[in-house]
Amino acid sequence: MKPDRTLKSDAVAAPEPANLDPANLDPDSVAPPFWGRLSELAYHLPRVLAGLGPLGPRGPEDGPPALVIPGFMATDRTTMDLRRALARAGWRAHPWLLGTNGGAKKDTLELLSSRLDAIWDGRPVLLVGWSLGGMFARELAHAVPGKIRAVVTLGSPFSGDYKTNTNIREFYEWKAGHDVDAPPFPRHVEKPPVPTLAFWSRKDGIVAPAAARGAAGEVDKAIEVESRHSGFTADRPTMSRVTSEIRRFLTEQEGKDPGLKPQISGKP
Repeated sequence: MKPDRTLKSDAVAAPEPANLDPANLDPDSVAPPFWGRLSELAYHLPRVLAGLGPLGPRGPEDGPPALVIPGFMATDRTTMDLRRALARAGWRAHPWLLGTNGGAKKDTLELLSSRLDAIWDGRPVLLVGWSLGGMFARELAHAVPGKIRAVVTLGSPFSGDYKTNTNIREFYEWKAGHDVDAPPFPRHVEKPPVPTLAFWSRKDGIVAPAAARGAAGEVDKAIEVESRHSGFTADRPTMSRVTSEIRRFLTEQEGKDPGLKPQISGKP
């Protein structure tokens, strides 16, 4: 069955910037300080070897499909361990195969839609997006909801004031070539029309906690974990928690267990 690839473009205006008076700010809405970036880098560097190995899909060939979208300046190598964790949990985990995520581009949603078509086997695809990848996943779900089972975001700053909810905004704007409040395609504020699960952490060194957990009406469920920003794709206990919570969430949303076949031993 050939899916409909027509992209929807209806979007609502972004909210007005929050009152930036420090006395009125919720601490959870404030991005971590500069040193948080340094601690994330120090945490991640020793784990770069985890990205070695074939980039193809992992997990049982008949497992339900999942597409993993990397964060800003990350690649499929960066999400290798996350895809291994999903594969061990029984998913057929696919890389995005679009190189380094250098920020939102005019053709980002078209490329992701094509990637979705390549994975599509008649079953809706689980989207798992880390950081900026989660924001892309939410937009893709608005564009082609019929092909998507659910959206899972990992430390994604989709909520609040985009000027202040991360500590890398200036670098993002320089690298991506656009203002965070003026992306090259329409951005939706409301929840995607599919089940949506958000993971967030107060230990995140990049993203404000409130930005990653979302406000009322922006997600179906938000779960706090004890993880650094890089830990979503590198820390085994965190990834194990993520995969188990995904299964629980889908059971709640769909009224039955998703029927995964976890791999008991061996690497996927």
